[in-house]
Amino acid sequence: MFKTPTLKRITLSALILPLSLSALHAHAAYPERPIQMIVPWAAGGGTDSIARTIAVALEQELGQPVNVVNRAGGGSVVGHTVLANAAPDGYTIGMMTGEISMMHWQGLTALDYTDFTPIAQVNYDYAGVQVSAESPYASLGELIEAIRSQPEGTFKASGVGQGGIWHVSFGGMLVDQEIDPRAVRWIPSEGAAPAMVDLVAGGIDIAPTSVPEARAMIDAGRVKSLAIMAPERNPVFPDVPTLKEEINSNYTLGEWRGIGGPAGMDEEVVATLEAALENASESDIYQDFMRQQGFGAVWRDSADFADFMQETDALMGNVVENLGLKR
Repeated sequence: MFKTPTLKRITLSALILPLSLSALHAHAAYPERPIQMIVPWAAGGGTDSIARTIAVALEQELGQPVNVVNRAGGGSVVGHTVLANAAPDGYTIGMMTGEISMMHWQGLTALDYTDFTPIAQVNYDYAGVQVSAESPYASLGELIEAIRSQPEGTFKASGVGQGGIWHVSFGGMLVDQEIDPRAVRWIPSEGAAPAMVDLVAGGIDIAPTSVPEARAMIDAGRVKSLAIMAPERNPVFPDVPTLKEEINSNYTLGEWRGIGGPAGMDEEVVATLEAALENASESDIYQDFMRQQGFGAVWRDSADFADFMQETDALMGNVVENLGLKR
C-alpha cells in the first residue's frame, strides 16, 4: 500500500541532499584551507631553504597558504614520523629527504618509502667536502692523506645526523680511498646550518654537506670547499673541482628531496598537488633561487618519484651495509 511521505521524511531528505552536494563541492574545491609543509631538518639548511622557496611558489598555484613547519630531531626521524602519521587528507605534506632510503636499514626507525605518498621530486644535490678557511689543507688530496696517516678519531666531521646522507656520502668516499670510515669521528647534527657554525668555530674539521649549503660561509670567506662528489663541476661554484679531478675517483653521491604525504592519500588530491608542484618548480621564483644558490633543480612526477625511491632504497641498503652501519 502506498504511503504518503511524512513531514519528518521530507525534512530529512531535504537536509541530506544539500549536505551531500556540499561534501562533493568541498572535495572538488581542494584545497579550501591552509596546507602545512613539514621539514624534518633545522631552519637555515638546504632542505629548509628549498622547502620555503617552493612553498611560496606553490601558494600561488593553489591559492592557499603553505606553512612550513620545521620538525627536526633524530636525524630527520622526528619530522618524517610526524608526516607519516598525519591524516592523509592533503593538508599535511612534507619535504622528504634521502634519509628515508637509509634510516630503516640502520635500525633508526621502521619507516621506509612505503609509508608515504610520493607527489614529486624537486631537487638533487651532490655532497661536497668543506673545511674552515683556516684549515692547513689546500686540496682534497692533502686532506685524504692526512686522514690516512693520523690516528683514528683525529678528525671530526658533521653535517647531518648519524647515518644521514652526508655521513654516508663521506664514509663512502673514504671507503673508495681504502680508508676505514671510522677513521673520521662523526658528530651528529640536525643539518648543514648548525654544522657550518661548528666548522667555523673549530668544533669540527670537515663538513661534507652540499656545496650550496656552505655558500654563505664560503662567500663570507670563512669556509672553503675542496671538492664535490659529482660527475662535473657545479656552474655556480666553478672553482670547486670534482673527485675525479682531485683524486682520480669516479665516486659520486648526493641527497634527493621531494614532496610527499602520508600513505593513503586520495588520487585526485595527489594529482592536484602534482600539477601545482610542476608549475611551481618551473616558476621564476623557484628556478631563479635554485640557479642562484647552486642547488640542483630536478623534476620527477608522482609515478617516477615512486620508482626512484624504490630503486634508491635498495641501492642505499647496499651502501649502508658496506659502511658497516646496517642493523
